[in-house]
Amino acid sequence: MHGLLVINKPAGMTSHDVVNAVRHIAQTRRVGHTGTLDPMATGVLLLLVGSATRLAQFMADHTKVYRAVVRLGAVTTTYDREGDVLEQHPVQVTRAACEETLAHFRGTIQQIPPMYSAIKVAGKKLYELARQGKMLDRAPRTVTLYRLDLVDWNPPDLILEVVCSAGTYVRSLAHDLGQVLGCGAYLHALTRVAVGDFNLEMSRTLEALRDLASKNALSAALLPPAAALVAMPEVRLTAHQVQAVRYGQSIGDLSTPPECIILKALDQDGHLVAVLIPADSERWRPKVVI
Repeated sequence: MHGLLVINKPAGMTSHDVVNAVRHIAQTRRVGHTGTLDPMATGVLLLLVGSATRLAQFMADHTKVYRAVVRLGAVTTTYDREGDVLEQHPVQVTRAACEETLAHFRGTIQQIPPMYSAIKVAGKKLYELARQGKMLDRAPRTVTLYRLDLVDWNPPDLILEVVCSAGTYVRSLAHDLGQVLGCGAYLHALTRVAVGDFNLEMSRTLEALRDLASKNALSAALLPPAAALVAMPEVRLTAHQVQAVRYGQSIGDLSTPPECIILKALDQDGHLVAVLIPADSERWRPKVVI
């Protein structure tokens, strides 16, 4: 059991809850996620199984696609529906005003993460401090919203489609939108539609995984480890090179793209052997061996 699982996370579970569920289903401890979803959120959660867990470090920068329901008229402590309401305001916003405001959030922006987040400050997660009643200044982060479209307008709710860089908080986007509109807003529902090239259409529910496991067919849900590195340049190794890499040795004589700084190395059958990085100007060494 080695590879990538595309999970459709249900609402009410943390990402770690899903990892534990898959560990039980697959009967292995070697399961890890590549980026969390809030308990309230549903949708695509990528899990790595077996030796593929070593690839998590290369999957952090995937573009994300979300469908978000933003509710106007209130501000909450967590910037979503699970927080306590701090303020309530009448909603007297037009669709045109909302569209105009959304335009200011498109592109590369500075975003302040919510206090209720897993970001660590001095070894403590922000949400742990928030639960103790402590509020800290948070440094803004640079994020990019490649697309931000209003797909449905039904005040006080509006539905947004968000295509964004890794590290973007849709909760913060909802909160900031409400601040600019002057009526407050919070995230009422969130579905992650895609992570990189992996989308809901190719995802599996936990129930579906349990059904496959009961038929000893769980491997049918696993994508090969190489799928986790779909955007990474690749090189095919000879049998001799495969053996050398598996012993941790550097290899040369590779035909590589110009200015390439990382490669996925496949054997002649297309199976992932390793991730390679430059050892010097002519040779490559394994960073991770599968």
